[in-house]
Amino acid sequence: MVKILSICGSTREASLNQKLLNVIQECAGSISGLQVESYSGIAALPIFNQDLEGDKTPPQVLEFCAAVESSDGLLIASPEYVRAIPGGLKNAIDWLVSREEIVAKPIALVHASYRGNDMLSSLRLVLATVSERFTEEIFLCIPLQSSDTVTEGSIAENRQNVSQINEFLIQYQSYIARAASPTVS
Repeated sequence: MVKILSICGSTREASLNQKLLNVIQECAGSISGLQVESYSGIAALPIFNQDLEGDKTPPQVLEFCAAVESSDGLLIASPEYVRAIPGGLKNAIDWLVSREEIVAKPIALVHASYRGNDMLSSLRLVLATVSERFTEEIFLCIPLQSSDTVTEGSIAENRQNVSQINEFLIQYQSYIARAASPTVS
């Protein structure tokens, strides 16, 4: 079983990126050997402080790191805030920088907007710095217009969306499996 942890960079209740991650989690249930779980605690993480690492690491951070460690891969979706990575997501990544949990973790991105290229560029740079297995090649973008009518149901009812999600998940599952296999010399 390949276990993916999804993380949304937005803490908004009506986040389009979270809605997309929820649909991805639902679609994963139809793919053999794949499970997607959502982490929703980035808003509860204290601001990163190097003085609080090691024995002083806050319990919320330890729980987050344990969730990352127990996953086979990370799936991150995020909006763009002022042409940058949202502070909560960057803070969560900062807590992982000096730890081992993220170094070899396969990471892929999904995006639920028709804009956000500056944030995506910055996030790609950060993730390529902290993980040797971040992949830019496996990427899903389903551009949703922000409105009250966008629901998880409306995303999932669109056959093209579901087809793209399933194709993305199969590619990412395969990437994670390859990353976990020892290299034969």
